[in-house]
Amino acid sequence: MFSDVEQKLKKKNKLLFSRDSLCLQELIKLIQLQTHRTLVMWALDCAKMPLNQFEAKYPNERRPRTCLELCEDWARGKIKMPKAKQAILGSHAVAKEIDDSEHGALCQAIGHAGATVHVETHALGLPIYELSAIVRKYGAENFTEPVSEKIDYYYTRLQYWQENTDKLELEWANFLVDKTKPNKEKLLSERKLKK
Repeated sequence: MFSDVEQKLKKKNKLLFSRDSLCLQELIKLIQLQTHRTLVMWALDCAKMPLNQFEAKYPNERRPRTCLELCEDWARGKIKMPKAKQAILGSHAVAKEIDDSEHGALCQAIGHAGATVHVETHALGLPIYELSAIVRKYGAENFTEPVSEKIDYYYTRLQYWQENTDKLELEWANFLVDKTKPNKEKLLSERKLKK
């Protein structure tokens, strides 16, 4: 199940997971069934754990937190895209500025979680980067159990948000209200199959 991750580790790749990772296929199928709003709630919720881990080591670096806060405001229609986009780019910039592959990957995961407000295809960036951080933390010999547990967590939280997003009756930005738009992660997958 993790042979691709092991190969990428041997090659010293920065990213250890992708849309093709066998371990993510069930999660991807569930992602493809969701509304954009559900994926926003899921991504912003799941990004809280990597944010806490990042802030435990870098308590004075506020850009990842600002990213999540402003993207939440964007999803609610309180701010426009340019302000949120700058915050997303800020979270990604931290990853490049620190010499720390584990915590840098957490910043990338947080940035992708925030960018899910823009388009569903960013949602998968959260697990791709956070799981890479987990492998870095536990090492090549010990990552399978914590990665498997985290994937189960993602799946369970997505099922929760699938059931509860619309029950909360939250305010949404106009572009997130339309339920007729197709899931872009699903469209991406369908395009890949046609090739």
